[in-house]
Amino acid sequence: MSTVFGMLTAFILVVGAILLGGSPRAFVNLQGILIVVAGTFAVTAISFRLQEMISLPANIWALLRHSQRDPSEEAIKVMKIAVEARKHNDVLLLERLVPKLKDTPFLQQAIQLVADGAQPDEIEQIMRREASTASSRHMRAVDFLRRAGDVAPAMGLIGTLIGLVRMLGSLDNPALIGPAMAVALLTTFYGAVMAHLVFIPLAAKTEHCTTEEALVNNLYTMAATSIRRQENPRRLEMLLNTVLPPAKRITFYK
Repeated sequence: MSTVFGMLTAFILVVGAILLGGSPRAFVNLQGILIVVAGTFAVTAISFRLQEMISLPANIWALLRHSQRDPSEEAIKVMKIAVEARKHNDVLLLERLVPKLKDTPFLQQAIQLVADGAQPDEIEQIMRREASTASSRHMRAVDFLRRAGDVAPAMGLIGTLIGLVRMLGSLDNPALIGPAMAVALLTTFYGAVMAHLVFIPLAAKTEHCTTEEALVNNLYTMAATSIRRQENPRRLEMLLNTVLPPAKRITFYK
């Protein structure tokens, strides 16, 4: 929600400034929009495969739509699972727990592997491959957004040069100077808005979400392998705190 709120606020401020300064029609130019918007996506598409381009919007939306899980809360969550598993030492307990973890598919898969009797090393290998695949997919989205953030101002500059060339070629016809100058200025404006109000902020937010997701998935993997090895939960708490940031470290046993 913070992403949507921030972007809407930024656009409202820009639109408000436009409305306070006069007619908004002066900021609408179809030629400039085509050069910057269509040109940005066309040039960015050169760096990515077609299938990646099709799946990227869904990946970005799915990552941003779900609220990020607090690593400390997730560490406490897996600690409680480890304590229950150690206390009862019952595979059926884990089997009953798996359906309740549907809101965290990664943890659900890890606990399912434990319940199925997979070896600790096998669990770790499988879950780390899953985490690596997810991180790679999300980082491709970050690369796309960053690339688009670089291209948009460049397309705006190209539009500016086109407008200036047209303006200089129309000095003998004052009626054409205004439209040419509008293209020159508005393409720069469109490129700056797309880059700094859309692509660059989304890239930063997507990268942040990817980093936090990788950390939480690492906690899940460590917890699953520890439960499978039937280790003391106190040791698991110590291990979790080695990967948690200092401000997020937990104190489960007081």
